[in-house]
Amino acid sequence: MCEAPPGGPQEALAGLRPDLVEEGGRRLAVTGIEAFLEVARRVAAEPEVRRTAAGFIGYGATREGDRVLIAVDTEHHPLIVEAVARALREKGARVDVITVDAGPDREFDQLDEIRVIMRREPWARNPRRWEGIPWVEELALKNGYDLLVHGKGGGIPDVPHRYEAIPWLQPEQFLSPATTFPRDVHGLINRKVWAAFRELGRGGRVHLTDPEGTELTYTLWPDYFDGSRRGYGETPWWGHVMGHAPTPILPQEDATGVVAGTTNHFSRPFPPVRVTLQAGRVESVDGGGAYGAAWRDLLEESKHTRYPCFPRPGLFWLWEVAIGTNPKIGRPRRIDRLSSGGMEWERRRSGVIHVGMGTRWRGPEEVWAGERGLLYGHLHVHLLSPTLTVTTPRGEEIRVIESGHLTALDDPEVRRLAAAHGDPDRLLGEDWVPEIPGVTAEGSYEEYARDPAAFIYRAVAAATGG
Repeated sequence: MCEAPPGGPQEALAGLRPDLVEEGGRRLAVTGIEAFLEVARRVAAEPEVRRTAAGFIGYGATREGDRVLIAVDTEHHPLIVEAVARALREKGARVDVITVDAGPDREFDQLDEIRVIMRREPWARNPRRWEGIPWVEELALKNGYDLLVHGKGGGIPDVPHRYEAIPWLQPEQFLSPATTFPRDVHGLINRKVWAAFRELGRGGRVHLTDPEGTELTYTLWPDYFDGSRRGYGETPWWGHVMGHAPTPILPQEDATGVVAGTTNHFSRPFPPVRVTLQAGRVESVDGGGAYGAAWRDLLEESKHTRYPCFPRPGLFWLWEVAIGTNPKIGRPRRIDRLSSGGMEWERRRSGVIHVGMGTRWRGPEEVWAGERGLLYGHLHVHLLSPTLTVTTPRGEEIRVIESGHLTALDDPEVRRLAAAHGDPDRLLGEDWVPEIPGVTAEGSYEEYARDPAAFIYRAVAAATGG
């Protein structure tokens, strides 16, 4: 059995939304599930997008008599699951709940991301952490459910029924203002960011930097925008705006430079890793502690494999430069443990970029590799204080992100729309700024780089009382 979340519901709610939870979580002791239900009802009323678990979540198409299957695992806090189920039942749905054993909770190590992402067999035999579990998806299809609520992240697969994610693991994630951030404002923010690439930047250049050592440039080739790539169409990939096209990668791909950082989705933070790319392909991986060493082994293993989605041999090609767009995202408590969801959660925060190199999640290339017993998957580096500039074909420079701040939050049209919901400064203000000594916080980056996990874990504990 998975261990219970440390401290229980009252401790977990300490320091969360003041309108929902009083000091020390005392209101929860009086009202029980009511704080969760308030949020769950709003989520249940939101439109369904069916795009990605990093963006907009809503179950609003649910009607009287619908059959809903909620499938979670033992890392999901039970009050979140219960509240979502109740909110859907209030809409007249019949709701079944399945809980899958995620295994024992424990502290992260530096190799967890590789364990949960990289595969040499069809993913149905060994589902990866964020994607849906195939037997659950088959159960929903076989039994005629109208809606499947399942999955923590990644894209939503093509199935004939409605399918939406349930990405919140812990109370502070679910009860955060990020969950109920106004959909109209958030949608406009996403469209503003996407316009810089698709409408204005097509055929131009991207320049991406970060104080931890990233320096990367690439072309927004017009052929990438031909409508054949999921997430690169007319509408943005909500909450996960794609600054680079997904696979297949064009022969003329020219992404060149270095991607560097100390965090990824689902590992203990590591000493700085430097990933060097030339013409779109990873050529070397330096540093990075155990994570970097394991990545170098995978790079060597796959260097002669010719994947159908890449123009030359090798697995680790750049395709994911994904931009978070929600200013209310923060780090969960107990970020040192698997049950927190790890650093994957913070990729949603406005201005944070996660860079992914390898095959696309459940893409045809992964089917191809799995059938042949070949290595596949993609690995991440997070950029926590990036600056991203698009230079249009006309020579105009568009600063999409400035030192970790998403500039769309300052757009006059966005601010006018936000004002309809209250104080725009408060609504659009970034509630959490990643602390990096020598970059966004006092201290020495060199000292931080020796053991980033120690600093991050201390900082989260101090901020949350954990």
